[in-house]
Amino acid sequence: MKSLSIIITGIVVLVLIYLMYQGRVSRSGEAPGLTGGLLAPCPDRPNCVCSEIRRGSEHYIEPFKVRDGGMAQAMQSLARIIREIGGNVDSVSENYISARFTSTVFGFVDDVEIRADAQAGVLHLRSASRVGRSDLGANRKRIELIRERFLAHAGS
Repeated sequence: MKSLSIIITGIVVLVLIYLMYQGRVSRSGEAPGLTGGLLAPCPDRPNCVCSEIRRGSEHYIEPFKVRDGGMAQAMQSLARIIREIGGNVDSVSENYISARFTSTVFGFVDDVEIRADAQAGVLHLRSASRVGRSDLGANRKRIELIRERFLAHAGS
């Protein structure tokens, strides 16, 4: 019984060390930025959502629609919303926002990027974890929370 307890304790310690290491690795990266004027595609892991990929993909999420002429105001509103829900906005321009969210316990970083497509009248979004495989749906939930607040602000 004592040896089983030692084995289980050892496994738990190794898992915690691994998670702390992964958190450190994720903090050393950065958002992928625009590739050819578009948001980067999602990697082959379920911890990313993006509106600039094939509809029907497990990674697809709807872009945000913006009223005519309201793109600059929408980008400023989104930067404010991201800060309000705990994100750090790294850069804001008239057509691109880069932000990060850091988990409390292990410091895992998720990147949120937004690209304004004035011609189509939409904001494209990408939210992805820098490390790991699964995010338990956190990135999709985050974008939906941002959408909910964005729509509430647009309606007021």
